[in-house]
Amino acid sequence: MQIYKVGGAVRDRLLGRPVSDVDWVVVGASAEAMHKQGFKPVGGDFPVFLHPQTGEEYALARTERKSGKGYGGFVFHASPEVTLEDDLARRDLTINAMAEDDSGNVVDPYGGRLDLDARLLRHVSPAFAEDPLRVLRVARFAARYAPLGFRIAGETLELMRQLAESGELEALTAERSWKEISRALMEPSPQVFIEALRDCGALARIFPELDTLSAGHLRQALARLQSSAAAEHPLTVRWACLLQDLAAQAICTINQRLKAPRECQELAQLSAQYLPLAQESATPPAAALLDLLQRFDVYRRPSRFEEFLAVCRLQPPLCGRAELFEQAAEAARAVAIQPLIERGLQGAELGEALKAERLAAIATLVHSG
Repeated sequence: MQIYKVGGAVRDRLLGRPVSDVDWVVVGASAEAMHKQGFKPVGGDFPVFLHPQTGEEYALARTERKSGKGYGGFVFHASPEVTLEDDLARRDLTINAMAEDDSGNVVDPYGGRLDLDARLLRHVSPAFAEDPLRVLRVARFAARYAPLGFRIAGETLELMRQLAESGELEALTAERSWKEISRALMEPSPQVFIEALRDCGALARIFPELDTLSAGHLRQALARLQSSAAAEHPLTVRWACLLQDLAAQAICTINQRLKAPRECQELAQLSAQYLPLAQESATPPAAALLDLLQRFDVYRRPSRFEEFLAVCRLQPPLCGRAELFEQAAEAARAVAIQPLIERGLQGAELGEALKAERLAAIATLVHSG
């Protein structure tokens, strides 16, 4: 039995980057042998075990064979006869197909170190084209390592293009797609993810709504996304920035198709609805400002409203309106409910009186400005 550190941990150590997750592969062992040493099985599709002390995952070296469409269309084979090179050959990129033994020696049968030095994202073998999820993964790695100067190799981009044209991307589940998309949007250069999908023709498959935007509008969307990443905004804000130029129905469609989390859906849809209010040349009336605050539920969910303000502030012409929106929220929150209760108001009558008081406070703010 031989145990190797593999994949991202090796790659990032060689790049001088922090190593967060460590993956291990075990060569020359069987499931029975792992059981005898106290490892606990957790894998469903292929043998993966938890270390009895550290809880880290250890996978038996395995090969795979395409058996159907999509990400899950593979048959895996694990046995003591599978070599380390066999296991590494099934990985997506050469920079992810390196291993390290317990002495720190790097095993690199497919030229991963050379591609690290060349800042190249290159596939390991033609089998790359058997897994449609790799289109999203490579685009995500491009977004992660763009600040270091990495680019996708031409021959790898061609395989990604073939996958996009094959219809295999449509076989991906919404859950798997969203997992890669959400991780990509949280990378340092998420706009590169969208650009990579566009370059290989996958944008029309994954984000047809974005693909139909004009070149100018798409460029603006990617610039907002880049600025949002530079400001280290959360996923909700980045998602809203990306979808801002789409029509309301298109935003609803893309959210439902990808099964985006509820908070991402809500911010994207509300932002698209109320950003036009920020873009108007005239100062919004008090009633429109109050409607905005109520739709965002600013009294009970202030964080969602703050995220909307972040979307506004990413666009310099709207920064002044963001300040007005914030002041309106402060004016509305400052209205005390206790005096209304002391007047004997309750139920719907209390709610209407509170609304009127808040409207008056916002009107005073608007007129003083």
